[in-house]
Amino acid sequence: MMFDGINMIAVAAAAVASFMFGAAWYGVLGKAWMKAANLTEDQTKPSTGIMILAFVCQFVMAFIFAGIVYHTGETSVRTGLISAGMVWVGIVMTTQIINHRFQGQSWMLTAIDGGHWLGVLAIQGVVLGLVS
Repeated sequence: MMFDGINMIAVAAAAVASFMFGAAWYGVLGKAWMKAANLTEDQTKPSTGIMILAFVCQFVMAFIFAGIVYHTGETSVRTGLISAGMVWVGIVMTTQIINHRFQGQSWMLTAIDGGHWLGVLAIQGVVLGLVS
């Protein structure tokens, strides 16, 4: 199924894969993330609604990212990964660094969250490049 050149099956697969990556990432780094964010375990238990919202956001992200990759003129794993790196450095990390510095958060939190978003974008780039 296509939407203006965007393969919606690839978008759905990218959203699922990157959501699963996030679960694994924070499953491994959860305690370090809680410490870096100054949160307790009780404060970090997400509700079903938050998990649904997170997945919807991953889907929207994959859709928009597919549009970015599609507009490079060549949809491949290579262009997916290059686009992922550029979006991560130029948009995601700059935003996180600014937000975390103004919020007085630790650089460790920026590294953990930034690593998560690099993984999300890389996985989405690979899936979109393979399936599209």
